[in-house]
Amino acid sequence: MQKEEQTLIEKQHKIKGEETAVLVGLIQKEQTQEQVYEYLDELAFLAETAGAQTVRKFTQKLPHPDSRTFVGKGKLEEIKTYVSGKKIDLVIFDDELTGSQITNIEKELGVKTIDRSDLILDIFARRARTAQAKVQVELAQYQYLLPRLKGMWKHLERQGGGIGTRGPGETEIETDRRIVKDKISLLRKRLAEIDKQSFTQRKERGELIRVSLVGYTNVGKSTLMNVLSKSDVFAENKLFATLDTTTRKIVFENTPFLLSDTVGFIRKLPHHLVESFKSTLDEVREADILLHVVDASHPQYEDQIGVVNKTLQELKAFDKPILTIFNKMDLYEEKNFDEWLEDEVKQEILLELREKWERATDHNCVFISALERKNIDALRELILSRVRDMYQIRYPYKTVHF
Repeated sequence: MQKEEQTLIEKQHKIKGEETAVLVGLIQKEQTQEQVYEYLDELAFLAETAGAQTVRKFTQKLPHPDSRTFVGKGKLEEIKTYVSGKKIDLVIFDDELTGSQITNIEKELGVKTIDRSDLILDIFARRARTAQAKVQVELAQYQYLLPRLKGMWKHLERQGGGIGTRGPGETEIETDRRIVKDKISLLRKRLAEIDKQSFTQRKERGELIRVSLVGYTNVGKSTLMNVLSKSDVFAENKLFATLDTTTRKIVFENTPFLLSDTVGFIRKLPHHLVESFKSTLDEVREADILLHVVDASHPQYEDQIGVVNKTLQELKAFDKPILTIFNKMDLYEEKNFDEWLEDEVKQEILLELREKWERATDHNCVFISALERKNIDALRELILSRVRDMYQIRYPYKTVHF
């Protein structure tokens, strides 16, 4: 059994580091070309996080994906012409592929092919530190693999039976399906035990108000966590640097509360991952106050706000008090202001931005730079007043809450 399990995991694509990749995106009817280019930029960043360097991007306008090869025949030919004779290790598609699509594309191109979900799973597998995160990732990997077993069989070069017969290949698929299903139920049980422990730990935190940092991936949540808690949480300019929830007890002016840094959200996050990371996301569900961190310098920051809000709605956490923190204002100014721009104009632009979001968030926002420690005092004041208000609501008969 152990040996069979091992081979099953080995069948999954793993980026070996320093690989070269070609990206492929489809412009479908509800999308613009600009949007798909932006999505491919994000995919390139994901690939870089996993250790692959993007050398070329391909897009095609199609009303819906081709059932055999996802892109049309002509586009596949174009990609084939490009990759043949070059040292291309990997082709990454921005959308989920079926097992048979992966097989067909690899057969045509002769290059390892993965999709966005597989890439994200790969990054998650690298980033998992705790037992809980490892089990969560492994469960998501097996759930991703199960419906693709049959389609991916051929490219694993196993023997398949002839038409209408159950050859040895077929039996092996059945065996593998059973192994995968057993593994999934085993991991679910293990995760349920870990969840129980996590729930008990969270319950034992007592009466303290809980504050959770949420936001798109790579917006600076961990850097902000370090600034607010003066602790060292793993923070770097990569996607999904934080997988495991980190919780710290913080005291502002004699008022204690708990602050948690959570996994970043992203567009098209594989649903298996959301399901597997349910317990990690419980930190968000059980929080009293959410701090929604936004990378103000990102050209698509408004879209990212939309993705986070949608995810919070799915988690049934959108009705909580939310303080929106526009981070990386130093980069925003660097990108939008040139040296000849008069100070007065700069201030006007910043004022307009602030007023726009104060209206949109009902004055629940603040503009900072965590890295340069800009406006952190104002942020602390805001958090403190929200936490004190929450203690007042939660324990109205207590004159002192700490």
